[in-house]
Amino acid sequence: MSTDAVFYQAAALCLTCPDDDFVARLPLLREAAPQLREFTDHAAVTPLQELAAHYVQVFDSKNRHSLYLSRWHDGDTRRRGMSLVRFKEVYEAYGMEFTGEELPDFLPAVLEFTARTGNTDLLTEHRDRLEQLRRRLGDFGTPYACVLDAVCAAMPIAGTGTRP
Repeated sequence: MSTDAVFYQAAALCLTCPDDDFVARLPLLREAAPQLREFTDHAAVTPLQELAAHYVQVFDSKNRHSLYLSRWHDGDTRRRGMSLVRFKEVYEAYGMEFTGEELPDFLPAVLEFTARTGNTDLLTEHRDRLEQLRRRLGDFGTPYACVLDAVCAAMPIAGTGTRP
């Protein structure tokens, strides 16, 4: 697995609701993805219940920190359904069937897709939304902003394949 793949997989894990498995993986995440150390170091010293409560507080849909990429553009309109179909079609083009409990535009799912395929198109297509989320998380003062900082820094510039 390439270092980019490891990073994207680690970022996906950091952006899911923390549980016992997440806590058990923290030492591995810390070593495998040094770009995420600020967040993983914070998570390592924070009790799981506090981590989980903070996750819900930050990513509750009322806080405008949605991890569902199509919500940033489409909101909860009919148009969003077409956007979700597009995500599924991209997954299917790589022989992957989306069967997660979450919707296919859930950022951790997109990051995992990127880790497995090396295809960053879904991320770069939503760069503006990810940058907006990154800024809002920073303004909110959450350690999750560090994860979005790293994700945005790792994404190639659309159409160039190079990083900013």
